[in-house]
Amino acid sequence: MRDQISLRRIGTSLLVATGLTSTATAQTSSQNSIQIDGTKFALHGDSVSYRFHVDGTTGDLLGDHFGGSDRGDTIEAGFGPVEGWVSMIGRVRRELPDLGRGDFRIPAVQIRQSQGYTISDFQYKSYTVLDGKPGLKDLASTFGTDSDASTLIIHLYDNYSSVAADLSYSIFPKYDAIVRSVNITNMGKGNITVEKLASFSVDLPFDDYDMLELKGDWAREGIRVRREVGFGTQGFGSTTGYSSHLHNPFLALVPRTTTESQGEAYGFSLVYTGSFAAEVEKSSQGITRAMLGLNPSQLSWPLGPAESLVSPEVVAIFSTTGIGGMSRKFHNLYRKHLMKSKYATETRPILLNSWEGLHFNYNASTIYNLAKETAALGAKLFVLDDGWFGVKHPRLSDNAGLGDWEVNPQRFPDGLKALVDNITALPVSASSEKLKFGIWVESEMVNPDSSLYEQHPDWALHAGDYPRSLVRNQLVLNLAMPEVQQFVIDSVSKILNSSNISYVKWDNNRGIHEIPSSYTDHQYMIGLYKVYKTLTERFPDVLWEGCASGGGRFDPGILHYFPQIWTSDDTDAVERVHIQFGTSLIYPPSAMGAHVSATPNELSRRNEPIEFRAHVAMMGGSFGLELDPAHMPEGDKAKVPDLLKLAEKVNPIVVKGDMWRLRLPEESNYPAALFISDDKKQAVLFYFKLSRAHINDHWPVIRLQGLDAGAMYKVDGNQTVSGASLMNRGVSYTFQGEFDSKVVFLERV
Repeated sequence: MRDQISLRRIGTSLLVATGLTSTATAQTSSQNSIQIDGTKFALHGDSVSYRFHVDGTTGDLLGDHFGGSDRGDTIEAGFGPVEGWVSMIGRVRRELPDLGRGDFRIPAVQIRQSQGYTISDFQYKSYTVLDGKPGLKDLASTFGTDSDASTLIIHLYDNYSSVAADLSYSIFPKYDAIVRSVNITNMGKGNITVEKLASFSVDLPFDDYDMLELKGDWAREGIRVRREVGFGTQGFGSTTGYSSHLHNPFLALVPRTTTESQGEAYGFSLVYTGSFAAEVEKSSQGITRAMLGLNPSQLSWPLGPAESLVSPEVVAIFSTTGIGGMSRKFHNLYRKHLMKSKYATETRPILLNSWEGLHFNYNASTIYNLAKETAALGAKLFVLDDGWFGVKHPRLSDNAGLGDWEVNPQRFPDGLKALVDNITALPVSASSEKLKFGIWVESEMVNPDSSLYEQHPDWALHAGDYPRSLVRNQLVLNLAMPEVQQFVIDSVSKILNSSNISYVKWDNNRGIHEIPSSYTDHQYMIGLYKVYKTLTERFPDVLWEGCASGGGRFDPGILHYFPQIWTSDDTDAVERVHIQFGTSLIYPPSAMGAHVSATPNELSRRNEPIEFRAHVAMMGGSFGLELDPAHMPEGDKAKVPDLLKLAEKVNPIVVKGDMWRLRLPEESNYPAALFISDDKKQAVLFYFKLSRAHINDHWPVIRLQGLDAGAMYKVDGNQTVSGASLMNRGVSYTFQGEFDSKVVFLERV
């Protein structure tokens, strides 16, 4: 046995132990969240424990427990005789499963060695304990100080191929969250290729599980799907180059008895914006394996001697209070330990975006008049969307100009600064503030009809002589190239330095085609994150919003840099109820952009009352308008100022509070959600009726959740009712016709 080594670095506590047979006394990190006894390891949260150990014979890392708090001795399973083709390695719970040595289940790692083999045999060597949560090199990641988190790194080594694997486990005890990533290092003399690398793989105990996911497409993102996990493999992912509208990089497994408010739930969220794979397998032995990570079809990452590949991290959260409890833990963790923006937990200015009101049809006077209408209604931020740029190739439609980030002199003869100065001088109605200005960019893209493409056609992603397929008349710039990264940084910086710009909407309107190599997608993401990091640190006072044709990149990787994302291009309020409730399964409502658009809606052609549209949009952290007030019905326009005041009252509770989904839109015509402020003194109930009324309709009752049963609450400034009554007896409201809604305030007294 080797002696344990204790070291300390500046600002970080570091503890290292080596040797398979180490019997050092149990070591506990800050907050008692990591416990180590020889080669037995445990991570403890307030209500979760994650335990594993080293197999003394094989050196393999085997899982013992992931679930409710367990600080006692591990109960070893009793194994009977092993018969058939599945040997012991295919029956145990493994932390880093490989393929080719008898485990026939889906692998988390597969490496093509320099000799051509695809076999790996990682064995335990040592561990390291760190206070706090370190970031990942080149990637978005969670963060935390030594009072927030502790980190355990398990060092594995394949003696046959000279490849090392470091498994990093961070525990955020307050959120029952375990964050894991994997670092593969080539310690040999030849070149190897990492063909598959899942960030997190876990074998759950025998049970019958359902799988929860978010599916969709353009204008119908975030649709919640719950399906039974059957024997064999099942899963989903993205090959679009981005996280995509089609599937979100999130997976949950729940026993079939789990509901929104009761039962156990396991949630897994990949902090990444590129192509991914989520895989689940129920084996012949009844164990369910779940993993999430880079899509292997777009990896094949080459590693020369001494080179490393770090996987994006996965956040795993365990809940004993149902699916809703899992969601609230994700919401709070992401607001406080993923989103780096100063606006992550701050209220957002109500905005008006020019897109749905004007599209490309405007000039300087049109925009200024729309800004005046914005200020007159009481909104505090005006956003100029697509169409403001292009000199030689003016952006008059979506077929030209992307890449040429200079103001269009025909539309704005006095330049961008003059326009911004005029707009930011406008006083906001019923306020002492002046109107703020925001702008739209799509800096990752280029039109072939542009000066940039004429000068640098090689900057667009392409695969040799294969045709460069256009989507929305545009190509994708190759952000894997350092010169492209610098161009994007410089062009956006020039815009922001030129004028008093408070907000940037960063759009992306197509997927990635024709990549020159399978690993280009991951290189692109590393380049994109470098661009985001540079710009957000250079302009920390700018409010950044992510967008990708709506929610095509609504993922934790974007949220690390931008505090909000445009949830969907579908602004129809009925559709948005489904989209926003679904997206909240994993993402905090504070991160959702939600706007009131004109009626009939330009996509659904549905007519909905202005109050209903506004109430739905108020459930997003960034509330705004997406219309031209000059074309609003006078009755609706007269209601807008009061609705904006209501939105400002609601916003702090939505941004900082906890969301309780009381009734789901896919299960009821009367969906409802309750937001409770972080200090528990206020709450706001959103209650909707979606479809047409029936004659002599009933009065539905909704029971609230999350209140203090022993406290008294004043409801809408009128009745004072106990929390127990509100949760056990509930409240009832009448609704008029279809598309009706209520916003109800509760104040603790």
